[in-house]
Amino acid sequence: MIINNNIPAMNTYRQLTINQNASQNSMEKLASGLRINRAGDDAAGLAISEKMRGQIRGLDQASRNAQDGISLIQTAEGALQETHNILQRMRELAVQAANDTNTEADRDEIAKELGQLTNEIDRIANTTEFNTQKLLDGTKKGIVEPQDAKITLQNNSNANLQVSTAVDTTGSAISTGGTITITRVSESTGFEAGDFQVGDPAKVGITLAAANTIEWATTSLANFFDGGDLTSLAVGESITISIKAAVAESKDVSSAFSMQIGANSGQNINIGINSMKAEDLGIRDGDGKALDIGDYDKATAAITTINNAIEQVSAERSKLGAFQNRLEHTISNLGTSSENLQAAESRVRDVDMAAEVMEMTKANILSQASQAMLAQANQRPQSVLQLLG
Repeated sequence: MIINNNIPAMNTYRQLTINQNASQNSMEKLASGLRINRAGDDAAGLAISEKMRGQIRGLDQASRNAQDGISLIQTAEGALQETHNILQRMRELAVQAANDTNTEADRDEIAKELGQLTNEIDRIANTTEFNTQKLLDGTKKGIVEPQDAKITLQNNSNANLQVSTAVDTTGSAISTGGTITITRVSESTGFEAGDFQVGDPAKVGITLAAANTIEWATTSLANFFDGGDLTSLAVGESITISIKAAVAESKDVSSAFSMQIGANSGQNINIGINSMKAEDLGIRDGDGKALDIGDYDKATAAITTINNAIEQVSAERSKLGAFQNRLEHTISNLGTSSENLQAAESRVRDVDMAAEVMEMTKANILSQASQAMLAQANQRPQSVLQLLG
């Protein structure tokens, strides 16, 4: 028998310490509601959880961003509604002025109101703001929507190959300085579909479309080029067209409103709002003069001009409405994503209260049993005294 080292007591004390630590951990988890309170609880789980938390908070903020975007759009669209009302009144005045029952003096009076209404359209465009940022003055028009570039075989007096439009599209097969070859493959009076064929269309991305039209199916071309006399071509002969100055419209989006609608970098949409000033709507000329309704011809021309302005404002409002609907769907999607990520993060980090209560109860019972056994182990060395009789 030994008394310097009470091994049973030491073993029991170690078990008591383990049980007390387990009980403390369970109480901490129950108090916080979290399964992971520090990295030591679950290192990998903590990293995953924090990443999810970043996504969740980013999605929630993106949803608020999208709502702010809707507010911006509603501000712009509300201003354009009044611009529409003004244009409808201007059209009414133009119709009135087109009636020759009016004298010159009458038309002068009508012109005064037209002028003031034109000024008000400019004022709306120049002063409509959201969070001190101009909305309708053209500084935030941003994206220029690309169109399909076309080359039209126009049967004019010179019978030359003409450029009808030239706008950047979506590829990069041809660049400035390159050439294309057009071959006449059949004879006809004038130009008809099938008369001409583009050399190596697969390479240059060009296909012969409807009568008299060659459409670019690629990009970066968007270029003007030298034309050639097609009437001199016999069947089987070709003409080479040299590519020169590019005229692609800018697709710069740096001036557009960029809406961050995702939790990560680059998850944004760009909202451009065109200028709604009177000059850009065509109801004021470059010299600053309002529409002239001095006689019947000018008044009827003004009706057409105002109609075009109304259509332009309608198109802009429709575009803004489409953006608003898109953002509303975005908000719905962000809410769903955030909810699902929150559920996933909860499964990783939150504690199961019922299971943890069970663990704490077990640890407490074991701690009490360890204390009782430690007391018993400490009593055992006293049996040595009986040997001293």
